[in-house]
Amino acid sequence: MGKNMRAAVVVFPDSNGDRDAKRALGTLGIGARFVWHKESSIEDVDLIVLPGGFSFGDYLRTGAIARYSPVMREVVRQAGRGTRILGICNGFQILTEAGLLPGVLLRNRDLLFLGRDVWLRVENNATPFTNAYAKGQVIRLPIAHGDGNYFIDDEGYKRLEGEGRIVLRYCLPDGMAPNGVAPNGAKGDIAGIVGEKGNVLGLMPHPERMTEPILGGCDGRGIFDSLIADLLSGAAGC
Repeated sequence: MGKNMRAAVVVFPDSNGDRDAKRALGTLGIGARFVWHKESSIEDVDLIVLPGGFSFGDYLRTGAIARYSPVMREVVRQAGRGTRILGICNGFQILTEAGLLPGVLLRNRDLLFLGRDVWLRVENNATPFTNAYAKGQVIRLPIAHGDGNYFIDDEGYKRLEGEGRIVLRYCLPDGMAPNGVAPNGAKGDIAGIVGEKGNVLGLMPHPERMTEPILGGCDGRGIFDSLIADLLSGAAGC
């Protein structure tokens, strides 16, 4: 169980994954509360979740307006002091806009909204978010996005790969990841990355929607189990 782990789920206008995230945390015994985007402080938490959705209707570009919400100054501050930050789908987009993660999320390769399950390979299990998985483990999670095409320049990509910051990659059911297997066209088939200190994760798939058998599987639970284990161990990043 959560062992008194405390979490905040930030709610932006047009968030739609906030309740899913709070429920997933609650089923594991993690005390979670909603924080409205206009709040300027988040106290006494071990984890901050930026959920999926279409913050501010995705006007201008995904995450571009949410990045200027008052709460984001606090998210940046908390990230700097080591608090775990989890950005899911739109939350990933917001993290890149806020400069907490490198790169940008572009329109999907075929300009279509994608809503289906995908296969992912765990590339790095030595992070606060993935330690419950085995390196190379193949998991299944749902996606639901129109702007999940992760892009970064060649130099940035080499840095991510060299530093082990690519933690999840789209793959085939057998774990093979031929170039271009990502359904959205993401560079290097990237599905999730961590920041330089290892305490910020952004990913496009939705782990919170795959944490109970009634939801179709439990593969997403490993993200939250990892965070609990990380808290109990007192680890400080990857």
